[in-house]
Amino acid sequence: MREWIYWEMLLENYEVNEMAERIILDDKNADLFGLNEEGPSEEEYLHLQLYEKNPRRVSAMADLWYEAMIKEIDSIEGLPEDAKRKMIFSMTANGVLDMISDSAPEELGLEISFCFDSYLGLMLTNKKFKVDIIKEHRKALLGVKEEDFPSKEMYEMELEAFEEGWWDIPQPLLGKRTPNDAIKEMLNKYGLTE
Repeated sequence: MREWIYWEMLLENYEVNEMAERIILDDKNADLFGLNEEGPSEEEYLHLQLYEKNPRRVSAMADLWYEAMIKEIDSIEGLPEDAKRKMIFSMTANGVLDMISDSAPEELGLEISFCFDSYLGLMLTNKKFKVDIIKEHRKALLGVKEEDFPSKEMYEMELEAFEEGWWDIPQPLLGKRTPNDAIKEMLNKYGLTE
């Protein structure tokens, strides 16, 4: 049921936006009010939606949870300050993760959870080994030069194969582990591979 409502809302928003765009395009005075300006590029829109709205999302979540959460934590007598801070972090992080899971249709939610776990494993691996795996991956890819191949097609094929295969090559910065194995170790530590 939730999925149906979600997709219906998306469709309604799309139809409303499409109708608004048609009205603006047909409006002879749109230029006077800056309504005919080109919108953000797809890349700009993605950045806005994924990152720039986060401070506003934080404000909304603070209005939703903060007061009740602090009241609940303050009601626990004898709780040390450090334990209170950890509890606030845990409650907030868990609440955000639950909201993300609840807001997406099942299939998308499953995909998001796998991607999130993988990224979390990557970040934990970076922290443990004091390395930036993505940066190391990019550096390795820069070593594959187009001039070393007879054709652009061969170069692109080899680059793609190397890009995928790199994750299974032992890396000195990871204690001779492959990036995939190092990330999997971290995920195992937190029970995130099941």
